[in-house]
Amino acid sequence: MKKHWKSLAERKNGSDKPVEKSIPKGNLEQMLDIFENGNDKSQSNRRDFLKLCGYSLAISTVLASCENSVQKAIPYLIKPEEITPGKANYYASSYVNGSDYCSILIKTREGRPIKIEGNDLSGVTHGGTSARVQASILGLYDTGRYKNPLSGDKKLSWNDLDKTVVDQLNKLKDNKEEVVLLTPTIYSPSTKSVIEGFLKVYPNLKWVQYDNRSASALLKANEMCFGKAGISDYRFDKADLVVSFDADFLGNWLMPVEHIRQYAKKRKLSDGNTNMSRHIQFESRMSLTGSNADFRIPVKASEHALLIAQLYNEVLKIKGKETYTIATASADIVELAKELWGNKGKSLVVAGDNDLNIQLVINALNYELENYGNTLRTDKQILTKQAIDSDMEDLLSELKSGKVKALLSYGVNPVYDYYKGEEFGKAIEKVPFSISLDLAPNETSVLFKNVAPDNHFIESWNDVEAKSSRYSLMQPGIRPLFDTRQFQSTLLAWSGSDLDYLKFIKKYWEENFYALQNKYPNFTTFWNHTLQQGVFEPSTSVAKVQFKMPDITNVMAMAAQKVESSGLDLQIYESVALGDGQMANNPWLQEMPDPISKICWDNYLNISPKQAKEMELELGDVVELNNGETYPIYILPGQAYNTLAISLGYGRTVCGVVGKNVGKNVAALANLKKEHRSDFVSGIEIKKTEEKYDFAMTQTHHSMEGRAIVREANLDEYKKNPKAGNDHKHKYKNAGIYKEPEFPNHHWGLAIDLNACIGCGACTIACQAENNVPIVGKKEVIRAHEMSWIRIDRYFSGDENKPGVVFQPVMCQHCDNAPCENVCPVAATNHSSEGLNQMIYNRCIGTRYCGNNCPYKVRRFNWYDYTQADSIPNNLHDPAGLTSDLSRMVLNPDVTIRAKGVIEKCSMCVQRIQEGKLNAKLKGRKVKDGEIKTACQQTCPSGAILFGDLNDKSSELFKVTSSGRNYHLLEEIHTLPSVSYLTKIRNKKS
Repeated sequence: MKKHWKSLAERKNGSDKPVEKSIPKGNLEQMLDIFENGNDKSQSNRRDFLKLCGYSLAISTVLASCENSVQKAIPYLIKPEEITPGKANYYASSYVNGSDYCSILIKTREGRPIKIEGNDLSGVTHGGTSARVQASILGLYDTGRYKNPLSGDKKLSWNDLDKTVVDQLNKLKDNKEEVVLLTPTIYSPSTKSVIEGFLKVYPNLKWVQYDNRSASALLKANEMCFGKAGISDYRFDKADLVVSFDADFLGNWLMPVEHIRQYAKKRKLSDGNTNMSRHIQFESRMSLTGSNADFRIPVKASEHALLIAQLYNEVLKIKGKETYTIATASADIVELAKELWGNKGKSLVVAGDNDLNIQLVINALNYELENYGNTLRTDKQILTKQAIDSDMEDLLSELKSGKVKALLSYGVNPVYDYYKGEEFGKAIEKVPFSISLDLAPNETSVLFKNVAPDNHFIESWNDVEAKSSRYSLMQPGIRPLFDTRQFQSTLLAWSGSDLDYLKFIKKYWEENFYALQNKYPNFTTFWNHTLQQGVFEPSTSVAKVQFKMPDITNVMAMAAQKVESSGLDLQIYESVALGDGQMANNPWLQEMPDPISKICWDNYLNISPKQAKEMELELGDVVELNNGETYPIYILPGQAYNTLAISLGYGRTVCGVVGKNVGKNVAALANLKKEHRSDFVSGIEIKKTEEKYDFAMTQTHHSMEGRAIVREANLDEYKKNPKAGNDHKHKYKNAGIYKEPEFPNHHWGLAIDLNACIGCGACTIACQAENNVPIVGKKEVIRAHEMSWIRIDRYFSGDENKPGVVFQPVMCQHCDNAPCENVCPVAATNHSSEGLNQMIYNRCIGTRYCGNNCPYKVRRFNWYDYTQADSIPNNLHDPAGLTSDLSRMVLNPDVTIRAKGVIEKCSMCVQRIQEGKLNAKLKGRKVKDGEIKTACQQTCPSGAILFGDLNDKSSELFKVTSSGRNYHLLEEIHTLPSVSYLTKIRNKKS
């Protein structure tokens, strides 16, 4: 059996030896030291320990009995027609945050948005979401948002602000002074129309779009190859062979929610299918995409250009075309070229580098492989990134020269995330008139003289065209909580229009989109239907763009130049959780572990194991770069030798209490190369300091212990034997001392396909939102007090410098022979007649016997009153800020808010099960297969999780559990779990 390991320390020590973990001592540890050692620094003894225990228990009892607050329920005097108390309403909408997009449903209860689901009707995202989409609901209730218009620190009415702004804009127009509107890429058709109208009213105004994670080089390359700037539609579901050069398409590159679904679809082995795509990844840092590859090659970012040029040259050789004079390719590149040619028209080559030369060669390579029109479509384009990096350089130059007399900024934060952010900040302060139209204070908005606060997207109307002819609508799930006004309405007001934005959208859609369909006889019916569905995807015929091969002689020569540099290469990447840092004040995302390192609440410098050994560096050592900045070290298996990597999104200085000063801002480490932002820099030197740093890591313990918890095999083996990699079956009939359980009605269960699970973590945030799971903060994570009901275990295997990676979601296994149920002295945990392991919170007295007896370690103990369920103020342990009535509005009323001192764990979303059963009962029928979905299943963009009734022999779940790939965790101990897994299959060459 292949040996798997979670950390380098575990790999070194072996599974039989515990891994030392540095944990700062809290009150509990101090008390244990007193008890075990007899004396501490204050000469305390065992008697003092018992006194302290007794005091803490007594004072908790007194506070709990004295300070229970009175909660009042206010009934509706006149009930709104659309609201039925206790029943959820869903509003089809769209999530937009910069280039992040998803078609969604907003779940509301009694007028409160509490959860976001994916929209199954979307032809782009197909019901999937990401962790950031799930967590965005929390931003609605962020008390750190702007609450009203401001002029300096002075509150204004909207009328006063509008008058001031219009007077200033008219004065500047009369004097023909330059005004700039700075926004992210706008891919809303009606918003573009609003901006165009605004530009007509103020012809002296210039519109600049800025993407801090731009695709500027890709846009320029496509303009040279097709005569039109745009991003082609990548079809990973059509590709039999995917070759990626540092394109993290499953993590952050372009449209990951769509790419994940396509990728997983091509790699699922079901219904007798034995074919799956093959994925080869070249990269320096172990990315989420690289960790899922069949074959991953660690290379320096500076070597990408040469490797791509050599690959292109080898394909030209195979085709018998004239080649370029460059360095001879390695045997691996020659073999890869042959494999690509064998899959011509069914392959896909992508690169994440923001480098024009690289993108031009990639385009030429895909053209020679006949991929355009098959795995690459130019008639359908991705529209979420349209900004050109050089435009931002020109703007900074104009700001510094004093040419710009007024600056309007919306949805961007260049002072924080632009590589010349400090210069940008100083230039903004010199602008005579400036106004921010942002949602919340940030490093840029606080420098503006006026603020016209925007609505949260859940309070807004809008439309979106994330891909060509794929439209979706955004509608509010609640009225604005504060005195804010959405950006588009503000521009309309300053343009002198008397239309509100909703009327403007409807007018725009009637004029532009109504004629694209013939199903509805009038616009009102068409509008209402589209609003209800959330999407409108007409069948439009778009002329295919012809590929024109640019002269790449010089490009190939430049790409083939060997980069000579001393020192290390440093790559800046985007965090899967926090992205570019806009959502840094979101505690759910801060506490979401990085998929690879399993570290939360921090960014850090990744270094290769080989480099760490040479420099005698250990986990948590602090090093100093040659720019004077210091960073803690994480030794990342798979990191390319002589390279470093660090994530963006941290180091916010103007932010809410959650995200302020968490980690370090590294945007200034980026640079501009040939008019395009580059996120890697060479010539970095590091030296070890004497400092040590504690990481909040959620996965440092042993869990495999030599057992077959993760099972995997190669595709060739699977074709020969459907049970390949799964030969560890333990079938013990009636092995227990108890009678075999029977479930006469339903027997609920889950199956997780390890081949489809990519480890993105979206399910963990969906579970958190659905089940009111609290976050605990960095200090408590370090003490292993995290509360997440579903964790994603990450296992390495093989060589530490070129490891394989497998992800395995683990939640309560709902064992039919549950060890936890036998040891509870108060029967707080028991088994239902439908196969669910239940928790009766009211009975639980916190012995934690069940947690100790659980072999899967999935039960969570409430150490503190994180959600104030005990009504005792406890701000010290409330990093989410869920102490105000506003913040608590996000809590799901269908799920009990657990009190301090009780055990909690996955309930398999029992509230959803009950709702599904009741709905079926009202209709006089049985529950249909697939009708009930758990929160983790519903949000999973890859479709890796399947929930259903194991008693239903015709259900998809029963079919999956009957597969040769199906197995249970720790079958040998006969706990009879209701959660099962399908083995991981890799498409590796034998």
